[in-house]
Amino acid sequence: MAGDAGRPCRHRRARRRPCPARLPGRGGAARAASRLSPGGRHPRHPELASRPGAQLRRPPDRMDDPAWRRGLARLAGHGLSFDLMLYPGQMADALRLVRDFPGQTFILNHCGSPADRNPEGMARWRAGLAALGREPNVHLKISDLVAYDQDWTPDSLRDVVLACLDAFGPGRSLFASDFPVAGLHASFDQVWDGFKAFTADLTPAEQRALFHDNARRLYRIG
Repeated sequence: MAGDAGRPCRHRRARRRPCPARLPGRGGAARAASRLSPGGRHPRHPELASRPGAQLRRPPDRMDDPAWRRGLARLAGHGLSFDLMLYPGQMADALRLVRDFPGQTFILNHCGSPADRNPEGMARWRAGLAALGREPNVHLKISDLVAYDQDWTPDSLRDVVLACLDAFGPGRSLFASDFPVAGLHASFDQVWDGFKAFTADLTPAEQRALFHDNARRLYRIG
C-alpha cells in the first residue's frame, strides 16, 4: 500500500504478537495522517476529521520516496500488480506515481476511500477518481462500501458504485467484499445483493467481468 511500510511480519505459530505496522496509532488512517489543524481537519486529508482516531501521525509519503520507488520498479518485471490504498487527498500524488510507472499495473482499493461524505468531500473524491480512471494502467477495486458510510442506504451505496463505474468502466473494475471487516456494518448478503442490484442493467459479459473475470486476470487466480 502507498501508505504502508510494506515490510513483512513473521511470527511464530504458537503466540502471535501484533505486527508493528498494525499497532494502535500506526495502522489504517494513521498512515494517512500527520497532524490535525486546531479545527480538527487535516491540511491534506480533511476526510480524516470524520474518522475515529484521526489525531494520528503520518510518516513521509512513500509515493515520493526514492528507495520505495526503486522497489516498486521491480514489480512489473515479475508480472505483479500493486494495490493502492489511499484517501482522496493523496490522489494527486497517486496520479503522478501511476504516470511515472506506465508499465506497472495498479489496483486502487476500496473505491478510493470516499471518507469525507459532505458534498465538498464527495466532489473531491469524484474528481480524483475520474483523473485516475483516465490512466490505462489503473484498475479499481469496488470494495467495503460501508467502511466510510456506516449509516448507509441502498441509494448512498448505489451512487458510489455508479461513480466508480463511470470513472473506470466494467472493463477495469472488480468487486470485492472486504469481509470480515465489512461485516462490522453490513452482512455479506447485503453487500452481494447490492452489487447485483446496482449492476442489473449491465450486460452478462460486463457483470461477469466485475464479479469474476477481472479479478481472476489481475490477480492471476487459477
